[in-house]
Amino acid sequence: QVQLQESGGGSVQAGGSLRLSCAASGIDLRDYRSWCLAWFRQVPGREREGIAAIDTGGSARSTDSLKGRFTISRDNAKYILYLEMNNLQPEDTAMVYCAADRLFHCNTRPNSFDYWGQGTQVTVAS
Repeated sequence: QVQLQESGGGSVQAGGSLRLSCAASGIDLRDYRSWCLAWFRQVPGREREGIAAIDTGGSARSTDSLKGRFTISRDNAKYILYLEMNNLQPEDTAMVYCAADRLFHCNTRPNSFDYWGQGTQVTVAS
């Protein structure tokens, strides 16, 4: 059974940084390497929003509004997905989720993914 567990969330002041991790278990390495991995965020009352996704070759695609501040990366040997979040602003406050799935086209559409973590809260104070 595939499980994803996020960590690294917390509270920071505006302008601060956080590094989120998403550890996977219940999947063999050959499958993990072939899966699309992604980060999403959600604010209460709003739809889940894609942040970034990274494919099997390490190519990343990010939401245009977040490019330059948020960086996605993966370490297949450790089964870990990362999200580096810099220059955080109060509007970045959200629950952040990681997701994984075998996709023909790696993307940031929430409906594309079957496997999700529980989420980690990111809170940015002004």
